Formats: sequence, structure tokens, C-alpha cells
Amino acid sequence: MASLSSPKCPSSSHHAPAPTSFTGNRRFAPSPAYLSLRPLPKRYFSKWVSSNSPKIRHWNVVSMRDAATVPMEPKKETPSKEVENGSIETVSSKEYQELAGLRNHEKDSTVSITVVGASGDLAKKKIFPALFALYYEDCLPEHFTIFGYARSKMTDAELRTMVSKTLTCRIDKRENCSEKMEQFLKRCFYHSGQYDSEECFAELDKKLKEHEGSRLSNRLYYLSIPPNIFIDVVKCASKSASSTNGWTRVIVEKPFGRDSESSAALTRSLKQYLEEDQIFRIDHYLGKELVENLSVLRFSNLVFEPLWSRQYIRNVQLIFSEDFGTEGRGGYFDNYGIIRDIMQNHLLQILALFAMETPVSLDAEDIRNEKVKVLRSMKPLQLENVVVGQYKSHTKGGIMYPGYTDDKTVPKDSLTPTFAAAALFINNARWDGVPFLMKAGKALHTKRAEIRVQFRHVPGNLYKRSFGTDLDRATNELVIRVQPDEAIYLKINNKIPGLGMRLDRSNLNLHYAARYSKEIPDAYERLLLDAIEGERRLFIRSDELDAAWALFTPLLKELEEKKIVPELYPYGSRGPVGAHYLAAKYNVRWGDLSSEPYKA
Repeated sequence: MASLSSPKCPSSSHHAPAPTSFTGNRRFAPSPAYLSLRPLPKRYFSKWVSSNSPKIRHWNVVSMRDAATVPMEPKKETPSKEVENGSIETVSSKEYQELAGLRNHEKDSTVSITVVGASGDLAKKKIFPALFALYYEDCLPEHFTIFGYARSKMTDAELRTMVSKTLTCRIDKRENCSEKMEQFLKRCFYHSGQYDSEECFAELDKKLKEHEGSRLSNRLYYLSIPPNIFIDVVKCASKSASSTNGWTRVIVEKPFGRDSESSAALTRSLKQYLEEDQIFRIDHYLGKELVENLSVLRFSNLVFEPLWSRQYIRNVQLIFSEDFGTEGRGGYFDNYGIIRDIMQNHLLQILALFAMETPVSLDAEDIRNEKVKVLRSMKPLQLENVVVGQYKSHTKGGIMYPGYTDDKTVPKDSLTPTFAAAALFINNARWDGVPFLMKAGKALHTKRAEIRVQFRHVPGNLYKRSFGTDLDRATNELVIRVQPDEAIYLKINNKIPGLGMRLDRSNLNLHYAARYSKEIPDAYERLLLDAIEGERRLFIRSDELDAAWALFTPLLKELEEKKIVPELYPYGSRGPVGAHYLAAKYNVRWGDLSSEPYKA
């Protein structure tokens, strides 16, 4: 079976699936004797999952697992394989030649990436630039094709012109970027069609086959479309445009429903045509560098893991703020609100990663199992532990900033929150009693996303007189700044140089821009690469999604049924006053509201 990754890709060492192949319905793995003949590529496929069920008849699935590069030890044993009864069977010369073909794996396979909804903003601003960045870094297979699919009438040349406007030569600022861009655009094509037409997808299938030729064809669909047409696209693609001899995978963008019921209905509908391991539910925050570094920081540094519990941590804050309003997206946003848009997915996913127990391994299922345990251990949100707000118009510096309901696409009587703060709790031995405070809002005073871990006060602190009555000034705090200007810093108490005993609060700081010269890849680059390689660690599983919605659905229904009026706050302010009262209820002070400047 062929591998799809490029050996030049700088990230190609973080996953290394093990090779298998199959003949007919029998699956076998290369024996140690075969593996000893030569080193294997760092990435290669582990197994084929075969099924005779109707819903995956057209969707041949390939899953991937970690493996290591096997050192070369010259031996002359005959390659063998393991059959169903556990005995060892000699590999035929034909099968051996197929396995040996791994040497030319990229020449034997191709990946076709179809961006459904190619004319939309997400595709233009994020997906196509991410694909180009992967190509620029030699992370895409040698043979690949990119198709845009949408209802808009457009030629290949017009698509390339549209895409070229958003591509940037930002990675390492190499001199050959213009040449790379031209080569990339030559691999981009367009097909216009309806989202619910099997005939249109059959025409797309013909075009894909023309580019795939006789190679093993693998297909990835990115659904950059509204959720109400997900099922139409999946149904048509599964019946008319799936791979017949490789895998087919589908990336689904949020929102994944509006509550538990709609989310479950969407999952059931998708599973009429897909298996769970073909569905890649994307949350782009899981692809951000500092979020992925979260488990590294905790599990590979002895200094942190012993502190990661209720014994030392007083509270955890997950903060998301934007310094702009809905900006023309009011119609879409009004159907969801800030809780569904940010808290139920982005912030809750970060919380689960932060609070989970040590997984058995770095395998995707082991990590996702631990995240699900955290979510199932949490209490559903209560209205008394939530504050909602909505920004109003405000004049600052002679400039008038419009309120949320001033947007022409938003109803004048809308009660949709643009701000929310919440206190959540995890009922397990590690985190019992520790408040996890979430805060998310639009049109606030700054743009940021960060995790703040506030530690407990030092018992019997010898230097408490130096801090007066405000012991919070003496509290250690670990800050993980996800964006912008990525950084990790630990606030400590320190003596100011001099003859006296004056204390100061200082930062032990890892500022990424200062420490690393290489620009941090966009989250979509990492997630697209993982989807191509079949790595599911950063994607959301269906039971994980169910557990997440179970926490928020009762609250969302109560807010809507009781028509809770959000507290108004001025555009560009720090949010509703009620958020401070919520924090004070648990003897917590929001870390992002301190008087110190926001800098590394």
C-alpha cells in the first residue's frame, strides 16, 4: 500500500503508520523478515479496513497508526505474512513485489482534494492558502490535484486568479516562492455544480479520474459550506464521486448542530453514508501551536505534572476575546451566539485537553478517550453560573462604533449574546472544587485567546507583609497565550536588587517570536495534513461531541425559553460587570484585567 507523505516535509516525523497490504479479502502485514530488508519510510499506511456494508461500499477506508522507522539488518529470510489463524504464511513473489513497491510509493498513488464551497470566504482565506503552504513545504504527495466545487459559474483560470490573491510567500520568505505558486495553481481546477445533484458529482468524478489516471486514488472532501447542506453533499459524493480503490475522507466544519438533538441527528445522517473514521470534524483551535503544545508542556516536564491538580491550582481561566463585532456576519451569528460559536467547541476542547489524565499513548483514540472522560465528569452548566452580554454602540476618539442590533442583518429585538462568562466544574479526584472559568466575547478592548492557571497562595508566606492585604499579588500564575504573539510565561515573586527587601512580580518568559525564527504554521495547515495522513488526534469524535453538547444544551434551552436579556456593555470595553461578580462568587479575579500591560 502506498504512502502519501513527502519525506521532505518537516513534520513528517510526528506520525509513522505501519504498512500493510491486502489481496482479495485477506489482510496481512509485512513480516520482520521483510522489514529487515531495508529501512522503511517514516510514514506509511497501517491497514485497510474492509466492509461489505452498503454504506461504505463506495468509501474504502484507510486508517493509520504510529510506527517507527525500522533499522536495516541484512537478512535473507523469505518474507512472510500472518493469516487469520495466527500461523505464518510465505508471501508470494507477486505480493512481495507489491510490498517492495513502497520504495516508489508516491509514484503509485495520488490524492484528490475537493474544496466544496470553493467560492466562500473560508476557502479563499484559509483552505487554499493552507494547501499552498503545505505544498510550499513539500508536505503534499508528489501526485495531487485540488478541485474547487461550488454553484458559482467559474473557469479553471478564474479560480486560479481568485486563489492567487490570497496566497502569500510567508514561510521562511524563500526566493522561489513565485515559481512554487505558479506550479501550485496549475494543479488547481474548478467544477461548477449543485450540492444536491448526483449527476454533477458524477461529472466531477470523471474529471478527478482524468487526473488520477491509473494510480491508486485517495480523495479528501472539505465541506466549507453551511451545515444544512452537509448531508446532500455527502450523499451525492458517496454515490457518485468516491474512490473505488483507495480511501475517501470528509472534513466537516462547525457548527455541528445547535444542541444535543440536532447534533445527534446530523451524526446519524452522516453515518448513513460514512463510517465514523471517515468523518473528520474540524475545530481549528485544536490545530493551533500552543494548544498542541499543551500536552507537551504538561507531560514532558516534571516540574508541571505534580502541580496539575486541585492541591496546587486554585482556578483555571480560558479567555477568548475579539476587538471587533460581527462585521456583516450578524445574520449568521444571530442563529448561534457566542456560546455555540466559541465556548461549546473551542474553549471546551482546550479545557478537555488541559484537564485530561495521562493517556496510555499518543494514539488518537487514547487521547480522545481521556478527553471524553473529562467531559462526562463535568456538571451541566447552570444558569446561576453564567453571565451573558451584548455589545451596544459606543463613541471613542470621535469614532462611532455600532451596537450589535445596529447591524442590518440582525433583528432589532435580538437577545443573542455576544459575550458569555461561565463557571464549570469537573467531578473527579484531580479537579474536585476547582472552578474552570470561561469567558468569550466580541467587541471587547483587545484581541486574545489564552489559558491562565492561577495557583494557590503560599501557606504561611514569610513575605506576605510585602504584598499588603492583596495576597493575589503574590499568587503564581502560568499563562499560555494561544494568540496573538504566542507565548508561555510563569509569573513569580522576585526580590528587587538593592539593600532593602522589596519584592516584584516578574515573568519567566518563553516568547515564541524571540525564541524561534520560523513562522508558526496556520492551524489549518496542520489539520489538513493530518486529515490527508489519516491522523485523527486533533479531530472530534462523535461521543466527544455528544458529551460536549450535553453540558451546554440545558443552559441554551433555558436562556431561549426564559428569554434572558443579556447585559449591555459598550463596544471596546472589558465586557459586562456581571462577569466580575461571577468570578468573585468563587473568590477569583480575572487574570486578563490586571493593570499590568499586555505584553510578553
